[in-house]
Amino acid sequence: MLLRLVVAARAFRFKTVFMKIATWNINGIKARHDNLIAWLKDAQPDIACLQEIKSVDENFPRQEIEALGYNLETHGQKSFNGVALLSKLPFDEVNRGLPAVNGEPDETDDQARFIEGTFSTDGGSLSVVSLYLPNGNPVETEKFPYKLNWMERLEAWARRKLALEEAFILAGDYNVIPMPEDCHDPKAWEGDALYRPESRTAFRRLCNLGLTEAVRNVTDAAETYTFWDYQAGAWQKNNGIRIDHLLMSPEAARLLNSAEVDKHTRDWEKPSDHVPVWVDITA
Repeated sequence: MLLRLVVAARAFRFKTVFMKIATWNINGIKARHDNLIAWLKDAQPDIACLQEIKSVDENFPRQEIEALGYNLETHGQKSFNGVALLSKLPFDEVNRGLPAVNGEPDETDDQARFIEGTFSTDGGSLSVVSLYLPNGNPVETEKFPYKLNWMERLEAWARRKLALEEAFILAGDYNVIPMPEDCHDPKAWEGDALYRPESRTAFRRLCNLGLTEAVRNVTDAAETYTFWDYQAGAWQKNNGIRIDHLLMSPEAARLLNSAEVDKHTRDWEKPSDHVPVWVDITA
């Protein structure tokens, strides 16, 4: 009897727990609510990061999502932007808004683009961020400097977070095409804020802090896209780009098992122009 108890205790202590963490720019929660519910039921993510919810917090349709067992936190904005975190784990802490470079709240930025949730797992603390990085177009307007400043603030945030030596994942729509192989036609994107050298360099600086870009860590396959425009038959021609990324701290990257793109959702009725991207980790 004692031997059985010892064996059972060891099995419990060394059990393997897998977690699925996903990001999806749904391009409007009201327009894509039914697709979101269908995907949650099918994909069963443990944590889902949403972008472009385009809803204020009080109007976000919570009922069906919570009925599926998700805790929900939003950082919304009327008609534009907005991010959310859905989690089957309870939230330990929630932070809204990307701080200034010095770490203080940035009172000059009223755009809802950043929400961080902290969770307790069997392996320790895990922070997950849902972010919606600015598009930056047209580049000759104030929108492009705002994008680059936002990326500078994100880099400063990541530096401070890395110093804590904790597991975290920065997941979302980065509006950055990192490399030529991440788009169907690099020449067609020359001059666009998503592919400008300044944007790509800022993204590389972020990765070079020691972050692992999950998808490219597991595959170098061509035509690994996450976005297809609604115009000019981009989906039908597979004229896509890869702008949705999950960047992982060293403590999170060592837990990485796989990364996938749920491309099939782009073929659904009334789809988002983005598709979900997810990682499987051992938590």
